[in-house]
Amino acid sequence: MEQWQADLRAWVEQGTLRQATFSQPRSKEGGFPGKMAVRLVELKGGLHYQFEYHRPDKVTHENVPQREAADRMAEWLQGHYRQALFKTTEADVQVLLSKKGKAAVLRRPPTAKPDAASLQHNRQKRRILQEGEAAPFLVELGIMTPDGRVAAKKQDKYRQINRFLEMVADVLSELPADKEIGIVDFGCGKSYLTFALYHFLAVQHGLNIRIVGLDLKEDVIAFCSGLASKLGYDKLRFQTGDIAQFKGDFRVDMVVTLHACDTATDAALAKAVEWGASVILSVPCCQHELFRQVKSDTLQPLLAHGLLKERFAALATDAVRAQLLGVLGYGVQMLEFIDPEHTPKNILIRAVKGSGGDALGKWMEYERFRDSLQLSPYLEKALSGRLENIASRSKNTVK
Repeated sequence: MEQWQADLRAWVEQGTLRQATFSQPRSKEGGFPGKMAVRLVELKGGLHYQFEYHRPDKVTHENVPQREAADRMAEWLQGHYRQALFKTTEADVQVLLSKKGKAAVLRRPPTAKPDAASLQHNRQKRRILQEGEAAPFLVELGIMTPDGRVAAKKQDKYRQINRFLEMVADVLSELPADKEIGIVDFGCGKSYLTFALYHFLAVQHGLNIRIVGLDLKEDVIAFCSGLASKLGYDKLRFQTGDIAQFKGDFRVDMVVTLHACDTATDAALAKAVEWGASVILSVPCCQHELFRQVKSDTLQPLLAHGLLKERFAALATDAVRAQLLGVLGYGVQMLEFIDPEHTPKNILIRAVKGSGGDALGKWMEYERFRDSLQLSPYLEKALSGRLENIASRSKNTVK
């Protein structure tokens, strides 16, 4: 047993280990969590360690008895992660494991003294933008007071912003680390999330970024430009323009499109693919195009009802988008953006370049789906030049 393992066992047995964070997974395959957080909690059955597993599409929790926790943590670190930070009452200890499993251990004084409240199972959720810590852009947008309290009428917007940043945090590793990160936000509107993105990446993480927010409303762009200048966000700019006509003058690594109506979402996705963006975050809205097209004798009992047809067409539209992005080499996830009780438009499409696979198989699945509903989607036509080769291969395979 190495010294760090013996120390870990002692910390757990004595209850002096209060928190731990495991990061830098050895592999993205196998469904292992991208990050794992552990904290000491006091339950009715005594002290436990709560394991919080962060996967791309969800966060799950497991309460592990104190006597089993040390072995569990050692196993996770040795098998799945390269780094762990253990916070004890006496020190913060960072363990770094090489590819061969050799450990480097760094110790420093504890960053904070634990209190009794930290043992409560139902503690306040720790958010990226924490209440009580005033962010200037949130104050200017009326979401927070100068002392960091969230306005009662802005609680939903506050949660939405944090949820969005959590989704961004999960894909930070997919963005370039050694050069400027270019981001375009299509249909930015009043830009709550655009400002949040800049604050999170540039202010909190100190990354070298450039963001352009695009919208058709001149008064909105004027407001956002003024606020960016007031906040000193010198690499955040806004301009009036149409998504389909926009031409960036810099490399684009991330494309954001939130609530762009109907085929405006598709125009933004096509631009993102054209630029080779590493990350795409899209919350579609008002999917009317396929509502007018969809036909199926088999599904006629469903399509005969306008409300059901509308909902089905919206889901079919997003399925088309996800499949076509998959064909072109993106790994795609459909995530719940905000609670559906606040809006039915709560699906976020998150696509990461280079994590897709089997382009031909995905295209043939897409063709069967498209033809069964008699669809002619805008996005397929917008991407026709990039899809031509794979479509030809599909025809030859069928022959």
